[in-house]
Amino acid sequence: MRLLIVEDEKRLALSLAKGLTAEGYAVDVVHDGLEGLHRAGDGAYDLVILDIMLPGMNGYRVCGALRAAGHDVPILMLTAKDGEYDEAEGLDTGADDYLTKPFSYVVLVARVKALLRRRGRAGASPVHVLGDLEVDTAARRVRRGEEELPLTAKEFAVLETLVLRAGEVVSKADILEHVWDFAYDGDPNIVEVYISALRRKLGASLIRTVRGAGYRLERTG
Repeated sequence: MRLLIVEDEKRLALSLAKGLTAEGYAVDVVHDGLEGLHRAGDGAYDLVILDIMLPGMNGYRVCGALRAAGHDVPILMLTAKDGEYDEAEGLDTGADDYLTKPFSYVVLVARVKALLRRRGRAGASPVHVLGDLEVDTAARRVRRGEEELPLTAKEFAVLETLVLRAGEVVSKADILEHVWDFAYDGDPNIVEVYISALRRKLGASLIRTVRGAGYRLERTG
């Protein structure tokens, strides 16, 4: 899943991005409200972490503009302020949850996961069944037959990208974009490393290589 952090405290933003990336999310960071509105308005994100005190446009206005434009992406608002009025204003503009600084990173991750689970329940089922393979994108659990398969956060993120487009060819560039982030400038062959790891754990025949195009997760196990 892809997250956007809109936070002008650069040290905090990068710290959150590093932690959430380790959880298996693809994370983009911007430090300005107008840029945040532009990015979030593209509709490419599963959740937005939005600070209130931002240059260019404050978080209240960014949230309100997104909701007015019909975007239903979950929004977790952050603020250094504390008080019922601020929380009410944030929620009135359409935010889904609210966290006051300073906050525990563990609490933030729990709120993020809860919002993503809630979004999954409101839309498509988070459990995907392909033959004897079962992938629960909300609980982040994978089973094949009766066996639960332990995956790393990045392995799960790669598998999730393929599961959501099962039967389709997914390019290496698409996997890089959704599992890493738009600024990733490392070796693109890292995708092959994770595909090989998934084949070892799930079975070599489940993920097919389509030469020159990408990878396809077969619909039957």
